[in-house]
Amino acid sequence: MGSPLRFMMQPLRLTIELVPESAWHNNLRHLLPKPAWDELRRATYAAYDQRCGICGATGRLEAHEVWQYDDRNHVQTLMGLIALCGMCHHAKHIGLAELLADQGKLDFERVVRHFMRVNQCDRSTFEAHKREAFATWQERSHYEWDLDISWLANGGN
Repeated sequence: MGSPLRFMMQPLRLTIELVPESAWHNNLRHLLPKPAWDELRRATYAAYDQRCGICGATGRLEAHEVWQYDDRNHVQTLMGLIALCGMCHHAKHIGLAELLADQGKLDFERVVRHFMRVNQCDRSTFEAHKREAFATWQERSHYEWDLDISWLANGGN
């Protein structure tokens, strides 16, 4: 059995990714015509062999945009897409998951348990990661972000 410190230093497979409030709706689903978005998300599911790219679950998948943030120049760069199961996608957007739970539309504790199971971590690790993600979100939400979707123009490479 490893030491607790070593356990906590392992990278998380499933992370929380909160899009800055000022950049909400800066995404491909809103920018592309529906047929183009549908084609792109289906290609993403096929690239992941119809499985969640994080936990490996099968069933209904959702396309999640992977963004990189240049905090100095305030550029939000699309790095690609990943196929996610609903639980992994809710964990990625934990703020939205909390809102849905408040409305009675989602079991928030189920999302937390999924996060802990995928990452093989405890509740305190989840809470620490969540606090850090929200602190980053709050700081980034102070700025307007330029959108770089050249990944798409380059054929997804």
